[in-house]
Amino acid sequence: MNRIQINDISQIHEAAKEFVRFMSDRTVFAFNGKMGAGKTTFIKAVCRELGVTEVINSPTFAIVNEYRSETTGKLIYHFDFYRINDVQEACDIGIEDYFNSGALCFIEWPEKIEELLPESTVFVSIEEVENQIRIVQ
Repeated sequence: MNRIQINDISQIHEAAKEFVRFMSDRTVFAFNGKMGAGKTTFIKAVCRELGVTEVINSPTFAIVNEYRSETTGKLIYHFDFYRINDVQEACDIGIEDYFNSGALCFIEWPEKIEELLPESTVFVSIEEVENQIRIVQ
């Protein structure tokens, strides 16, 4: 994946568009970054670029939110594993079924379930480098 630099929030949709071009036919994306790095904000922008028109919320308490692209009809799952205590909690929600569904899966805090991630997972890093500039790679 190419390095995407976001100098300020006004550039997030262009960055999301570039990310969508990179995605190809891959379906599972694991987003790493510190708290406040912009993972949720970036995933929201990517969902918008993919045609999601409904309200997109962080799944912090729900663990997973489901969206559907209005342009392709494709399902998109957005996971946030920050609040899980062990891998078994992810197993209990049927995480492998989600990963094997063919739907897009965007995962925040993937390190909490790393051993469950499919081999084909694309790891994406989001880092705030300075003056609110974010690097996605």
